[in-house]
Amino acid sequence: MSTATLIFFAIAFVAVYFMRLFKMGTLLAFLLTGILAGQHVFGLFELSGTWQFLGDLGIMFLWFNIGLQINMSRLWQLRRTIFGLGASQVLMVAVMLFPVLVGITTWSLIGTIMISLILAMSSTSEDLQILIDRNQLQTNMGRQTFSILLFQDLLSIPLLAMLPVLAGKSINLGASAIDILVMSLGLILGVIIVSKFIINPLMRVVSRVRSQEAFVLAIMVNIAVWAVVLSLMGLPAALGAFLAGMLMSETVYRHQVNAAIEPYATLFLAFFFIVLGMGINLPFLMENWGIVLIGVVGLVFVKFMALYMVARVRLVQSRDAALMSLILAQGGEFGLLILQTMKTNNISAIPPEHQEILTAIIIVSIIMTPILLLVYDQLVKFGGLFGGSNNKNLSERITEETPTVVICGFGRMGQIVAQMLESENISYVAIDDNVDEVVVAREAGYNVIYGDSKKKAILLAAGLRPRKTKAVVISLNEEAAARDIVQTLQGFAPRMKIFARAHSLKSSHELLKMGVTSATPEIIESSFSLGASVMENLGLSKLKINSLVDYLRENGYENVKKPLSAKQ
Repeated sequence: MSTATLIFFAIAFVAVYFMRLFKMGTLLAFLLTGILAGQHVFGLFELSGTWQFLGDLGIMFLWFNIGLQINMSRLWQLRRTIFGLGASQVLMVAVMLFPVLVGITTWSLIGTIMISLILAMSSTSEDLQILIDRNQLQTNMGRQTFSILLFQDLLSIPLLAMLPVLAGKSINLGASAIDILVMSLGLILGVIIVSKFIINPLMRVVSRVRSQEAFVLAIMVNIAVWAVVLSLMGLPAALGAFLAGMLMSETVYRHQVNAAIEPYATLFLAFFFIVLGMGINLPFLMENWGIVLIGVVGLVFVKFMALYMVARVRLVQSRDAALMSLILAQGGEFGLLILQTMKTNNISAIPPEHQEILTAIIIVSIIMTPILLLVYDQLVKFGGLFGGSNNKNLSERITEETPTVVICGFGRMGQIVAQMLESENISYVAIDDNVDEVVVAREAGYNVIYGDSKKKAILLAAGLRPRKTKAVVISLNEEAAARDIVQTLQGFAPRMKIFARAHSLKSSHELLKMGVTSATPEIIESSFSLGASVMENLGLSKLKINSLVDYLRENGYENVKKPLSAKQ
């Protein structure tokens, strides 16, 4: 390993450590790493073809992740907030920015519209992390903020469709608008049809192999195929990756896809931001630092005012409106992505030097958000804002569909547990990694999703919440898998009540030692049922039989004699 590589990883480690220490996004740490490792600071690496290739992969994965979040059923559930508050926010910001950009630039009309819209977008990754860190994702304010971010993700479809227009493939604004509308609607309809009749059956075949590697490779092939298809159509390859994400979001596998691709996506996103940092022209930006500073202040101010006005008009209380507006006031990865995509595809809708300045403005605005929130919190704490009042709505929890019980494994035992819960109207969600079982169960009306319940991401995606979900039922056949689930749950929900299926007395004792509330050995319980039937037929009273069974169950079945053979 070369010294340059060692220094590079050391820089990345220090940057990530301090960014997380100050509760900033790790993607910004990778951006800083790219700047420091680039030719303008330490000169560790040049922006070679290899780095560009890794950066392009990062772009693909970022577009894929954005597409994966756009699920039609989720959009429908939150439609009022998404298309009300979300659309109003974007429109108000764009309307306020458009005349400013017209006055200070000589860009084309379509270029100005495009830049106004991408500056209206916020940083999804940073904002969601902020809400999670502040424990406010499940508040009214958090739900509204999340809905706005979802609308922005949805808006990325027509904005991506605008790229060919920016490339000069169309010059008639009316015709271009019609093209964009038709393309956007066509993509949405195509996603629904292709997901149902092509992607679902293909992923079902892959899932039967029960191979994590095959599953991940199937996702990557899906991304590559659609990127190539749209490239051949003359559209950006990024739109293909975005489309691949949308296709996956409409399948029963979307939770497992998200969990499986997350480690790789994070790696390639890191490469994208490193390459982005390497490509920043620091001498040029230092010469224009005043313009960048004015741009950051102007962007944050305009977005804050637009968001605050829209929120207040929609009767959001002032403290919630201010906090939501401040969280969303920065630029976002989408803007960086569009600018980078324009650069790599030689789309000169605006001058290259202006692209550099806009990139810097967005990056600095993202960095400033945690700092501004820290100032905001101090002002609220000492009564500098809202008179130090305690706004109850800020911490009020929203009513959301969180299952009372999560069932891991949906074989015959899991199905019976689900039937018992349904009979008493107790909400549940089941998780199973047998795709055939999932498909049949969903068709029968059960609330079951496909995924590996040993993974924290799948459990959270299923709706498990440590303070709201009352119990987890583990009804899997594999004893090792049951132990893995228990360990996963204890890592983030240590107080969760866990009821597990055990094959034997030995495995029951092992699970109880791990902290499981109840571990029922199926062979022992079946024997109790069989023995009780025999004794009742012989004339013994039910009271005496129940007393005997209760005695045998005491203290984790310790009164049951050990089996005579090695098998239990």
